[in-house]
Amino acid sequence: QMDFSLSACKMILATHADVDHTQGLARAREVLKCKVATHPKSVGPLQDGDEVMTYARIDAQNIHIPMPRCKVDLMIDEGDVMTIGDQTLEVWSTPGHTAGQLSFRRGPLLFSGDNIFRDGCVGVIDAHHGSNLVDFIASLTRIRDCDAEFLLPSHGPIFRKDNALLDATIARLESYTHMADFGTCAVDWPLLDQWEDELATGKLML
Repeated sequence: QMDFSLSACKMILATHADVDHTQGLARAREVLKCKVATHPKSVGPLQDGDEVMTYARIDAQNIHIPMPRCKVDLMIDEGDVMTIGDQTLEVWSTPGHTAGQLSFRRGPLLFSGDNIFRDGCVGVIDAHHGSNLVDFIASLTRIRDCDAEFLLPSHGPIFRKDNALLDATIARLESYTHMADFGTCAVDWPLLDQWEDELATGKLML
């Protein structure tokens, strides 16, 4: 139970624009008469109600979720400090899952968005969604190397920062940057290069 009335809410900070976090944002802004703040790269998807960029529409899975447009009152980015009563939140830009993914640092706590969950999973990686593996790895590395004690993700329970877990997740994402198919977020395709070399020389590595 929160010792806080929602009627006292003055601003909602959106970590990113995905529909599972923001579908009710426009309604909350209207009812609470509060402001909405997010990263500049999340403004377009929110104000346009972009169903693709927010994952509100995934035709292949027959997912079609209403995504109301929401006005953004304030753009925030790396290094900004948000004051909440006598508390402050440091704004971190942690792109990867989305281009506009934000995290918020308060002392030993890091509100870490969709970067990392307690089981080592991460937010969906999809090129059509604006994901970027290189950025994601940099964001996870930053989280691993920081001195925050607890991570508060957008999904699932709070957990103590576990560098071994983060190392394993970073290694997994690094492996995804070298794929054998196009249409991914990979940066190179070494297996295809090997195949072309084998075809050119007539020597298959069996």
